Amino acid sequence: MIATVINVVLILLGSCLGLLFKNRISPRFASGITFALGLCTMGIGITGMIGTADTLCVIVCMVIGTLIGEAINIEGRMDGVGELLHRKLLRKDENSRFVEGFVTASVLFCVGAMAINGAMEAGMNGNYDILISKSVMDGVTAITFSAAMGIGVAFSALPILVYEGGMTLIFGLVGQQIDPAIVNEMSSVGGTIIVGIGINMLGLPKEKLRVGNMLPAIFLPLAYIPIRDWLMATLG
Repeated sequence: MIATVINVVLILLGSCLGLLFKNRISPRFASGITFALGLCTMGIGITGMIGTADTLCVIVCMVIGTLIGEAINIEGRMDGVGELLHRKLLRKDENSRFVEGFVTASVLFCVGAMAINGAMEAGMNGNYDILISKSVMDGVTAITFSAAMGIGVAFSALPILVYEGGMTLIFGLVGQQIDPAIVNEMSSVGGTIIVGIGINMLGLPKEKLRVGNMLPAIFLPLAYIPIRDWLMATLG
């Protein structure tokens, strides 16, 4: 959990720095930074996505996972948490982009190869290198995000603590029994979702992609790979 705590601290520090510079960054520069980060985010996602060894796994998991997420309405619930924090902790209309910053930063910081692989290395091997590197990246991103979207970005540290810390504990308990092929496909699915985040940041779709509702897809390779291997053994 040490690396997760460092990740949380750097996100909070980055958010504070971003808020300090908020009034010193013009809308034009803030918009440019957002677009630049969107392109970088898409690049990170594509890098993870193309690492798959089973494209069908990514497709099936994305479709089924999105259906599950839409049924549960994960993004709507995340929006609700952001609205609740906004009402409880901020004055009315103090920050109109609170929810956007909270949801965007939460999904970006939680999803992806580095979060999964980093938690695996920390939990299974006590190796914090990946998560420390991710923490630095998240801290820098938090500066620009909070400057553009406000204090909501700082509250993304809460889901990071729960998700990343929980993943580290889970891998510490059962990680030795997980097939590396499953972890690879989880990372590829996570990369695909990150591409969706980048698309939203660039403002490309007419209707914003509900990437939060795609999150269950990350965990479906845990079921897909064993079923695939069983079918291949049975039919082959």
